[in-house]
Amino acid sequence: MLCWGNAKDGQLGVGVERNPVFEPRNCHVFSGRGLKEIACGGQHSLFLLHDGSVYTCGSNSCGQLGHDKPGTSPELVGALDTQKITMVSSGRAHSMAVNEQGQVFAWGAGEGGQLGLGTAEVLPGILHYGQLFTWGQNTSGQLGLGKGEPSKLFPHPLKSLAGIPLAQITAGGDHSFALSLSGAVFGWGKNRAGQLGLNDKQDRAVPCHIKFLRSQKVVYISCGDEHTAALTKDGGLFTFGDGSWGQLGHGSTNNELLPRRVLELMGTEVSQITCGRHHTLAFVPSSGLVYAFGCNSHGQLGTGILGDARSPFPVKTSLLTGHFHRTGEQESCCLLCRWSIHPSIICAGYPKESNSVPPEDFRVINISKSLSPINYERLNSWRLKLMYSTDSTVTNDIIVQLSSTACWNASFLDQSDDTHFKTNPKIPGIDLNSVRLLFETLSKPAFSGLLEQATKSFESLLIPQLPHSPPDVEAMRIYLILSEYPALQDSKNYIRLTIPLAMAILRLDANPSKVLDNWWCFVDGGVFTRMVDMYKSIVVFMLTGGKTLLVPVFYENYFLATLRLLEKLHKVNLKAHHVEYNRFYIPDITSLVDIQEDYLKWFLSKAEIVSIDFPSVNLCAYPFILNAQAKTTMLQTDAELQMQMAVSGANLHNVFMLLTLEPHLARNPYLVLHVRRDHLVSDTLRELTMYSDVDLKKPLKVIFDGEEAVDAGGVTKEFFLLLLKELMDPVYGMFTHYKESNLLWFSDKCFVEQNWFHLIGIICGLAIYNSTVVDLHFPLALYKKLLDVSPMLEDFKELSPTEARSLQQLLDYEGADVEETFLLNFAITRENYGMTEVKELIPGGESISVDKNNRKEFVEAYLRYVFSDSVSEQYSAFSSGFLKVCGGEILSLFQPSELMAMVVGNNNYNWEEMEKNAVYKGEYTATHPTVRLFWEVFHEFPLEKKKQFLLFLTGSDRIPIHGMESLRIIIQSTTAEEHYLPVAHTCYNLLDMPRYQTKEILRRRLTQAVEQYEGFSLV
Repeated sequence: MLCWGNAKDGQLGVGVERNPVFEPRNCHVFSGRGLKEIACGGQHSLFLLHDGSVYTCGSNSCGQLGHDKPGTSPELVGALDTQKITMVSSGRAHSMAVNEQGQVFAWGAGEGGQLGLGTAEVLPGILHYGQLFTWGQNTSGQLGLGKGEPSKLFPHPLKSLAGIPLAQITAGGDHSFALSLSGAVFGWGKNRAGQLGLNDKQDRAVPCHIKFLRSQKVVYISCGDEHTAALTKDGGLFTFGDGSWGQLGHGSTNNELLPRRVLELMGTEVSQITCGRHHTLAFVPSSGLVYAFGCNSHGQLGTGILGDARSPFPVKTSLLTGHFHRTGEQESCCLLCRWSIHPSIICAGYPKESNSVPPEDFRVINISKSLSPINYERLNSWRLKLMYSTDSTVTNDIIVQLSSTACWNASFLDQSDDTHFKTNPKIPGIDLNSVRLLFETLSKPAFSGLLEQATKSFESLLIPQLPHSPPDVEAMRIYLILSEYPALQDSKNYIRLTIPLAMAILRLDANPSKVLDNWWCFVDGGVFTRMVDMYKSIVVFMLTGGKTLLVPVFYENYFLATLRLLEKLHKVNLKAHHVEYNRFYIPDITSLVDIQEDYLKWFLSKAEIVSIDFPSVNLCAYPFILNAQAKTTMLQTDAELQMQMAVSGANLHNVFMLLTLEPHLARNPYLVLHVRRDHLVSDTLRELTMYSDVDLKKPLKVIFDGEEAVDAGGVTKEFFLLLLKELMDPVYGMFTHYKESNLLWFSDKCFVEQNWFHLIGIICGLAIYNSTVVDLHFPLALYKKLLDVSPMLEDFKELSPTEARSLQQLLDYEGADVEETFLLNFAITRENYGMTEVKELIPGGESISVDKNNRKEFVEAYLRYVFSDSVSEQYSAFSSGFLKVCGGEILSLFQPSELMAMVVGNNNYNWEEMEKNAVYKGEYTATHPTVRLFWEVFHEFPLEKKKQFLLFLTGSDRIPIHGMESLRIIIQSTTAEEHYLPVAHTCYNLLDMPRYQTKEILRRRLTQAVEQYEGFSLV
């Protein structure tokens, strides 16, 4: 042990020296006795040995030695004889010690309440895991308890850092610091000289995050009277605050308001630091040198010369051979005390030369020193305790430890590449795999008792205590950790744990809530999917058994929380694309809930027609869990509602008309169109202009001139097919046909008026409202635009694969010579009836070349041109027609692909279902030989041929959105000879089939019929 500095009161342990000791002096008091730790106060020193005994020497003016022997050399503190002490610390004139069980002992000066003994209360330190307590003077807010709080005589929990896994806490003159395991630094208290590193001089009464140090991987902090030093993982030293004695080591006496790196030590790695009142020491293990800088009025720098040092100066000694043990720190490692450090002494401890223990490295963090991390060893020790102990205090102790957010947040740090030091709103800094492994262990039968305690602890303590505004991102890891807890998946814990966790997440303020969303964006897809599936099963549980378990008001709240959490996950998924949107569908809903009734209630509550006292749960408000079938039901309910409103208006009108005896004005509850087959388009346009928007929502009835006016759906379907065939005729050039994809898009050069496009829009809308599938080959981009979603390059790939591939190549090209390779500018050439036109994509585009920097803008402009600019008039006419019929809020509930399926059907084929639902007429039955042959042949067809048959029979190769069960085909026998082909009556899905005798003949005739069919549409 070496000592130097002020020895006036015997604090160096080498007897009383009137003069300061300017060079390190050897002190043999503890030779061979295993010195573990030294703490220096204002004028006294504490020594802790490995056997847990404590010695003190120096001034005893306030009883700070804990014994009444003269303080000239170290003497045993007898009162602690029965304790095994593990840590000591000292203030200016008081001393503290912590035993193995975590009990705290304090003695010495107590005028500011710094002993924390207040009213002989026992310190509650042992009951709280990872919780920080402060007490003593609060003149500058150094207790961190908030503005205007008086000094405290006994420990108060510092709630504003709750949940952050702390690695270290330390106190200076009137300021305090806490450091998290992942390098977040928090300071509070006096800031007169900038010692908080916040770039100003205002005191802080609550802990403030020192953002400047966040990215520096700080692993250790030491405070002087009004300055602070921070050590980083790579051995860098930052100092800030009061520099009037040179104690910052920057070669000047200036104060620093922001942490500044000590440049003179840049080339070396520092492994230990400590601050005295006005000086700083740093140890460099590679050279074995201790550097000192700052005030030297009592020789405390140990440089052998008088005068302060403004830059790091080696401490003068030949004994420093790299076995630097530990600087006696004037700070406390585990409790926050308040004192003012007197410029007195620094003691450095060395093991004996023969014993080459490597010097301690403050950069190696031993988590269990500050917190009890939850790992396999800990689980096992708890398991054994529970097995062999009947003491309820043991169980309670385990439950309290399991409820410590800070311990959980400290337990699964992602050590790979120091990732946890990068913890930020995008990186949680924990390794979720290790969380999963720990929970898998906990789920094993041997641990069942402990699992039960964990569940109890989460239910009654941990989840209810989760705050709405966590103090830092590190305190938020708990939300990811808990989500992995397997017991959440068990339906008997839904009400106890899973839904309360959802409520805690929904309680979060806007910013922490965003952080969690970000983290969910970056988690592994499996983690995300598990959460979605878990909360989906809770919805089903709430709709089936959950009702009986809860009183109505609770039931509503719990159910709403589940749905709102799914909504939050759904919003995250829109950004992160972890799963397909249909992963959120809950197909059981259609059988568990009357969607029509649910929609009506929702509609009425939104229209505020019914008054609702407590929140009624409407699933329609969460459309992302409803599959296309449920949404169609909603759409049709909405249509019926609108029609009902229109029709009931009509009926009232009718009654009124009869009274005034003007019956010829009576309105019709249907939308009736009178049309001639040979003037289909002009007649339809004429008829539709006579109706108002509301009328368009009425059920459609079509009457062809000169034909029987019985429309049981077949005539309407034929009308749609014929009208679209006419509108799609290439003669009018309304649409461009892309051969490669067999799809259509609006043509930028056509000869018809815009109202034709308006008509096609109305027809698409009517098809939805009248549950008719129309054969319209538009790409998904059209339905995206109708829902205000911008088409992307992916959509262009669907429409024009080759062109889109070229654009993709442009984006992916890695060379720097984009201009020379592609020779493009912001203009494109278009053929227009033999003339070549140049279209600029942006103003002045012809003179702007496409290079590496603007190629993304070029692709965006190109897509904008194809999908919007070139066809804006045509598209807006189409969309205004479509929205006239199908507009309104209800539309926004759909995904583009769902809307597309509503208009043109989908391709979820189920051919067996089609056979099961078939209807037979004439001689035919399901067991008739010809019918059997027909189905044998049909099922042997390849998929393309089956789709062709569907097109031949129904006018579309896609099936209605409600699935195959809603598609009913009719097969009837005819007296025709075998050499006749089968005939399809598309409007009625009716097939006239001669009685073929052999399978071969049937196959040939059916194939011929199917292949000859041209269909109604252009494509």
